[in-house]
Amino acid sequence: MTPAAAKPVDRQLPSEEARELLALTRDLVRNEVEPRAAEDEAVGRFPREVFGTLGEAGLLSLPYDERHGGGGQPYEVYLQVLEELAAGWLAVGLGVSVHTLSCHALATFGTDAQRERWLPGMLGGEQLGAYCLSEPQSGSDAAALRTRADLDGESYVVNGTKAWITHGGHADFYSTMARTGVDGPRGISCLLVPGDSTGLSAAPPEHKMGMRSSPTAQIHFDGVRVDRDRLVGEEGQGFQIALSALDSGRLGIAACAIGVAQAALDLAVEYAGTRQQFGRPIAEFQGLSFMLADMATKVEAGRALYLAAARRRDAGMAFSKEAAMAKLFCTDAGMAVTTDAVQVLGGYGYTQDYAAERYMREAKVLQIVEGTNQIQRLVIGRHLTGR
Repeated sequence: MTPAAAKPVDRQLPSEEARELLALTRDLVRNEVEPRAAEDEAVGRFPREVFGTLGEAGLLSLPYDERHGGGGQPYEVYLQVLEELAAGWLAVGLGVSVHTLSCHALATFGTDAQRERWLPGMLGGEQLGAYCLSEPQSGSDAAALRTRADLDGESYVVNGTKAWITHGGHADFYSTMARTGVDGPRGISCLLVPGDSTGLSAAPPEHKMGMRSSPTAQIHFDGVRVDRDRLVGEEGQGFQIALSALDSGRLGIAACAIGVAQAALDLAVEYAGTRQQFGRPIAEFQGLSFMLADMATKVEAGRALYLAAARRRDAGMAFSKEAAMAKLFCTDAGMAVTTDAVQVLGGYGYTQDYAAERYMREAKVLQIVEGTNQIQRLVIGRHLTGR
């Protein structure tokens, strides 16, 4: 059971175009996303065709320049679309967020010639991207990555292994951070690697607690040759590019977390209004109503926080600290709200007959991906102390 009858979120949107875009997104979620989520998650089926549908609707390119096939939308709008998608099915919402993250390097640091050559295809809706930073031995310590890219004539030869790659084995392109120089962050560069490159392969996908329809796999580079003109930015600039992408990507994770939390809240409110005990709906008992009130407050606070950070980004202001705060608060709130939703449903919340248990399993990963919440606290602390 899912909260199909839940009222749309009352949103403050900057334009009529944005309102139409959110309405389109809700229609797609209701008709193309929600109906298949539970069944596909149960068997771990990757919904590649859903991303094709979203691409045709223009939802895979929203925050990028219209000149290169993007939607030209501010992050304030893009993130609310992402929230709606994640509320319907996190594997889809997070997949769109990862694709957007994967396009960031080229869109932001690429040359005009590179953007004109490759970005329209990446944003056109038919391609799906992946972001390759983490490795088996370097997760939070991303600057310790070992994958190497050595220049040989007019090509880089890439060798190494990337880990925890969303869309691994299914992506059409991989935005890849590899070492081209000395140890540490200054020796890392960014390469745009085609998904069909010879020598590139994917390990079997990880067996995960949740988000089973979103493939996560190691990617092996065994002598992969990448044309020199696919270097994004300058040699040694890769770590800067990676951190810039993660600042924006963390806002996507925050929006996804609030989407999952909103879905869990809607389900809990619906259930509490219909479930009768002691002759009346359980929502009328103060203990339950206070729990629902706390859940709703966390959702609204998280939404306000990620939107405030997005508006700073849209205004060209620094937003790294605010992105870390939004990612931290929203994902912690998502975990708390989904856990409480299971409690509201009681024994039924612990069964697969209701979506509450899936929401709780999905919410957990959002506290981990794109920088654990412990790393977010480190980032915030360093901003506060000026280090």
